[in-house]
Amino acid sequence: MEIETAHPARGRPREFCVEDALAQALRVFWSKGYEGASMTDLTEAMGITKPSLYAAFGNKESLFRKALDLYERDKLAYMKNALEADTARGVAERLLEGAYGMQIEDGDPKGCLGVISSTACGTEAESIREEVIKRRATSDALLLARMERAKAEGDLPAHITADGIVRYLSAVLQGLCIQGGAGASPQALRDVVNTTLELWPGR
Repeated sequence: MEIETAHPARGRPREFCVEDALAQALRVFWSKGYEGASMTDLTEAMGITKPSLYAAFGNKESLFRKALDLYERDKLAYMKNALEADTARGVAERLLEGAYGMQIEDGDPKGCLGVISSTACGTEAESIREEVIKRRATSDALLLARMERAKAEGDLPAHITADGIVRYLSAVLQGLCIQGGAGASPQALRDVVNTTLELWPGR
């Protein structure tokens, strides 16, 4: 556990756990998006001063990138596991169940940090939007490679393209997160998962 010693303008130095502070920053970004999260929101949630934030994490953009790293490592770990499924349907099932689980998890914000930050960024945060899109493209490329393998193995029908099925699955996953963020009930989200799997092409 990394401990940062901050030196406020007055009083005694204050120590704080960098990992805990970053986890709180992630919650703020996840709830409000990059632009919606003010420095006051962040420092209050993290329990540190602005100088301490800058000293430990750099500027707001740098803090967001670190929070995005944490989000991918801790919240999206199911994606790597999904790619190891034996069948294309198994991949889809693990991805859908992982996304569903995130939306019904008690204590965490709903929705998707990547979707929120890629759709709500103005020109002043274009670099953040580009970063989110770049990371999504990387994960989509891994999923495409897996579906191309499924196609080669005869695990997908002839009329279904690997690119098409990836775009379809990505759209469903993003839609699931958007509906979760909009307050859809666990049962409504479960219906999305079940229906998608019922309609999945191939075995």
